Amino acid sequence: MISDVLKNIGRFAVLVLLQVLIVKNINLGRYFIFFPYVLFILLLPFNTPKPLTLILSFILGLCIDMFYDTQGMHAAACITMAFVRSFVLELFAPREGYDEQLKPTIAYMGVGWFSSYALILILVHHLVLFYIEAFTFTEFFRTLLRVLGSTIATFGFIYLMQFLFYRPNKNRIS
Repeated sequence: MISDVLKNIGRFAVLVLLQVLIVKNINLGRYFIFFPYVLFILLLPFNTPKPLTLILSFILGLCIDMFYDTQGMHAAACITMAFVRSFVLELFAPREGYDEQLKPTIAYMGVGWFSSYALILILVHHLVLFYIEAFTFTEFFRTLLRVLGSTIATFGFIYLMQFLFYRPNKNRIS
């Protein structure tokens, strides 16, 4: 239990630092922006209470907002992502429910499950973030292209990180 808390604190710190020190300085144009910090929300244990998930997501978003000077846009996107997370987990839940020993990673849940779960939540995050940033529908399609491009870029980055840092597991759900 305590080791899981320490792992999540470490993951939080590493992802925030990765985002603000390295990824923030990567420029692939305005249509492909990486936001690997959302991996923290994606990898929260299945049994994390929803209020705690929302609080942690708000703190994560505020940390990113402080470095990006975005006045709550990332916090709003993270809270929305955390709110939708419980519905997505319910949608993809196995009949017998989630085993508390399993983690929401490719190693435990498989590529198909993780891809569906992550893509939906990353898309929700990016929709909220980019449409708040645009704050107009006159640029609707251009903003939608930014959402889709950045969703693909973020998912690709997170997918790669899954294979680099999480080893296959014998307890994996097929």
